[in-house]
Amino acid sequence: MHGPVLRFRALGPGDQQLLWDLLHVALWDPPPSPLRPRAILAHPDVRIYAEEWGRHRGDVGVVAMVGRGATPAGGAWMRLVPGGKGLAFVDDETPQLGIAMLPPYQHKGHGEPLLRAAMDVARAYGHRRISLTVHPENPAVRLYERCGFRKVELRRSYHLMLATL
Repeated sequence: MHGPVLRFRALGPGDQQLLWDLLHVALWDPPPSPLRPRAILAHPDVRIYAEEWGRHRGDVGVVAMVGRGATPAGGAWMRLVPGGKGLAFVDDETPQLGIAMLPPYQHKGHGEPLLRAAMDVARAYGHRRISLTVHPENPAVRLYERCGFRKVELRRSYHLMLATL
């Protein structure tokens, strides 16, 4: 691993703005595409992953912190999104995962410890599986596979992946 060591803390309701920032980064498109405009966060199909964080049953997440201060480097979060909503919807009991490292902390080996910390918290909460979708060109596919996620199907050109906890 390169760079500073990470510490983890729970993602809570007081992290709402951070979660919007992380969700914005998590909406990955293949290079050379830049980040999508922030206005995408207002779209109903996107807002479901972050709005009113911590007020829904099953909201679980961690923030990766770097350095001696309280500097967030990234986060991983998951939410139950009932009723068939969300690209990674499997069933009403399987949370959909989002994960992002903020740009200064990307490509430094922090993704795997972050994801494993989030999976540990989800397991402790009582979740039995986690789902996610990922663009086939996203190098994070390999990270997800190392952490136990398996490709299940292709949805709107994204891999649906599942991990059993």
